[in-house]
Amino acid sequence: MCYTVYVLLSDRDHRRYIGSTSNLDRRLDEHRRGLVKSTRHRRPLRLVYSESYEDKAEAQKRERFFKTGQGRAYLKEVIKA
Repeated sequence: MCYTVYVLLSDRDHRRYIGSTSNLDRRLDEHRRGLVKSTRHRRPLRLVYSESYEDKAEAQKRERFFKTGQGRAYLKEVIKA
């Protein structure tokens, strides 16, 4: 099974949302339909970055990194947002 760490950018407040999932298409659909409480009022959202991992623990570790100061700085450089 493949796990994906993803970054969404809100067109409304220009803030990022970082998450991980085993089914990116399903999860993006949930975000777009307003089924995710933390992004419901921040729609529309755009997928601006993603990384895939074979191991769930590695994906979760990378997600946690993106939520640190160093991780946010890395994302800022990579996605320029």
